[in-house]
Amino acid sequence: MFELKKKEKKARRGEFRTVHGTVQTPAFMNVGTCAAIKGGIAADDLENLKCQIELSNTYHLHVRPGDDVIREMGGLHQFMNWTHPILTDSGGFQVFSLAQLNKIDDDGVTFQSHIDGKKIFMGPEESMRIQSNLGSTVAMAFDQCIGNPATRQEAEIASERTIRWLERCKKEMARLNALPDTVNQNQLLFGINQGSVFPDLRIENMKRIAEMDLDGYAIGGLAVGESAETMYEIIEAVEPYMPTDKIRYLMGVGTCENIIEGVWRGVDLFDCVMPSRNARHGHLCTHAGIINLNNNRYERDPLPIDPECDCPVCRRYSRAYIRHLLKAKEALGQRLAVMHNLYFYNNLMEDIRRAIDEDRFEEFRAENSKKLGTRIK
Repeated sequence: MFELKKKEKKARRGEFRTVHGTVQTPAFMNVGTCAAIKGGIAADDLENLKCQIELSNTYHLHVRPGDDVIREMGGLHQFMNWTHPILTDSGGFQVFSLAQLNKIDDDGVTFQSHIDGKKIFMGPEESMRIQSNLGSTVAMAFDQCIGNPATRQEAEIASERTIRWLERCKKEMARLNALPDTVNQNQLLFGINQGSVFPDLRIENMKRIAEMDLDGYAIGGLAVGESAETMYEIIEAVEPYMPTDKIRYLMGVGTCENIIEGVWRGVDLFDCVMPSRNARHGHLCTHAGIINLNNNRYERDPLPIDPECDCPVCRRYSRAYIRHLLKAKEALGQRLAVMHNLYFYNNLMEDIRRAIDEDRFEEFRAENSKKLGTRIK
């Protein structure tokens, strides 16, 4: 499933082979929470924007339209007309961040839907069954998420519970994959490392979940309020204990700078809503840094968003035109802006892979990490 092809120090170049196609890593997952990228981006758009793998969310699809509906429609791939790999987040983060919690214990979580207030129970088995109905390429284990700052006791409880839930997820997925009517009998399972900002808890958690021989391993519970420096320190602490022959995923991260620094520390896979969310508000990535199209300086600017970019948007439209569309609240403005940012991220991953292939990623990092995160005034 995962083959490590090359390394430059800790940076890894690999291939992640799945039943829905091969992903060249390092890679960025374009986030379509509800089976669509916000901004009017369709599946065929994603292909043109160099997307290799898409991410959708278990919680959101469970509450609307319902995983039973998607199963009846042939699974998530057929439902959204996307033939390439899909990873589904377990729903754990959304349960804790969006819903009104009623109860949490070792069985799972009882909560109220943020859509209609309906009471729902979700535990490891329920999360696996929902994701099995969706038929995603990769299912994420159900974990207990906690925010930062958290006490050590809170982190210990969540870490231990996440491990116990992971054991149940693995058992239930094996059962579901063996059923003759399962949408995707080759569904993969990734475990999630937890432990907040306590390196020793993170390391112990990673050691224990590594023993379960899963299809991949994620670092969760970061990019939720801690500093970037703390996030990097946690990655550095955990990385030596992550299996080298399995794909590594840093959940919910992030900026172009975060991604470059994550790759430098041994991460293979990333996701974040940031490129599409920021684009819808006029914040766009360029090779010189981040521009804000809302600024008056772009009102009569004939240049493309990024003169160095060859995306479908930069080949045809000016900053002035896209700024006008955003100001006029025309849906096309958001669509063009999101298309550019997603292409930029996917193209950045191509550049990263090429740099590792050519043994110059350290030089690439020095040139681009800070620059791509700079906001141009």
